[in-house]
Amino acid sequence: MKIRNPRNGQYDYILSVDSQETIQQKVRLLRSHYPSWASAHLESRINTLQDFATALEKSKEVLIEQLSIDTGRRKISQIEYQGAIGIIKGRCYSAPLMLKQQDQRTSVTSPTVTIGQQTIPYPVVGVISPWNFPLLLAMIDAVPALLAGCTVLLKASEVTPRFLDVLESCIEEVPALAQVFQLVKGGAEVGKAVVDHADVICFTGSTATGRKIAVRAAERLIPAFLEMGGKDAAIVLESADLDNAAIGILRSAAGATGQACQSLERIYVHQSVADDLIDALLQNISKVSFNDDYDKGGTMGPLIFEGQAQKIKSQLEDAVEKGATILSGGEIQNINGGLWMLPTIVTQVNHGMQLMQEETFGPVIPIMTFETIQQAIELANDSSFGLSGSVFSRDKVLATEVASQMEAGGISINDASLTNQVFDAEKNSFKESGMYGSRMGAEGLTRFLRKKAFLIQNEKAASIFTQEENAM
Repeated sequence: MKIRNPRNGQYDYILSVDSQETIQQKVRLLRSHYPSWASAHLESRINTLQDFATALEKSKEVLIEQLSIDTGRRKISQIEYQGAIGIIKGRCYSAPLMLKQQDQRTSVTSPTVTIGQQTIPYPVVGVISPWNFPLLLAMIDAVPALLAGCTVLLKASEVTPRFLDVLESCIEEVPALAQVFQLVKGGAEVGKAVVDHADVICFTGSTATGRKIAVRAAERLIPAFLEMGGKDAAIVLESADLDNAAIGILRSAAGATGQACQSLERIYVHQSVADDLIDALLQNISKVSFNDDYDKGGTMGPLIFEGQAQKIKSQLEDAVEKGATILSGGEIQNINGGLWMLPTIVTQVNHGMQLMQEETFGPVIPIMTFETIQQAIELANDSSFGLSGSVFSRDKVLATEVASQMEAGGISINDASLTNQVFDAEKNSFKESGMYGSRMGAEGLTRFLRKKAFLIQNEKAASIFTQEENAM
């Protein structure tokens, strides 16, 4: 497969696609090593993952360089690398507590019975990760699965695959890990093979693709943990610190060029403070510049996937045709072959526009006003998505009350997109944004374990012959 460089538009990398036979061989390898990995002491698995972190740290510069080419952004690639290392070290630190076996206990319903518990990891976890944060979002599922005792088959996005060679060499530096952590490369057909061969699926990506995976997983009767699209809403109350709200909204909506599932894509602001919020946003946007030359610096990286750029353009055209006004940005510029876009504020929008209903995945900030808090909540909930969101108010009690009524899994208060910084708070994705267990907190680890119960009778078993009402 020919792979496009997002900074210059050149197809300058060839991805070798794994054959179906190769995928099957890798699955057989994982299954053959699963019993010893699953039965190993947790400390042994922790040591292996810590060795993996050391290997990644030795390859830090080249790994960041390949991520930078993949995504067209250097500073964020450095942050992404640090986040991946943090996931490994953090999960290794917390795993002993989270995976502690339960002591035997007496049954509440049958006091003569003692209950014992055993947890059994799934043999092969298939991880399918996206192109916007290719390393971080691969590790967020792979690392806890490995610590739980599963083996992992990772298929990263074919849009950003350059880092995989470095990642694979780091895995191979740790022989015990190489036996239980395998990478497969390619497009949709390889992804389908992962779903067909794994015992559980972890997917991060679009709702359209996630829906197909859910159907196939249901056909195979295997679990599928899906983290899909978002259309996150911010509610800016009359009592908000508007300067703080503008900073948080801009960072969330335009950071990483808006290419994050938890980016704010809908802003609902009380009509009495709307003009002031827009002024504060425009003032901050005036300081933003393209980072099209690393030596000169700048704020905004390119759009990674040209197919997404077309979707952004189409949504804006639809909005303008239906009466929206663009106050800043609005154009996707071709600079030396790369596709670049400044933060774009859009007003006079409504829920009949694609821009307010479909995931944008770009630095676009559509703003609507509201009169009452109940109206704001209804607007925020008028979406098929429910990933996360934000509420801004100096009154934290009121903000929390509003947040409690929003139909989304993780609500930031007086900030935005905190779910990409705080990994120890369990949350679920609502509506079409996802399915099944939390990837955060303890459940992010324990979801990879099946539970077995031992029911120990401490008295003689009951006989049918002692049942007075028994009829033979």
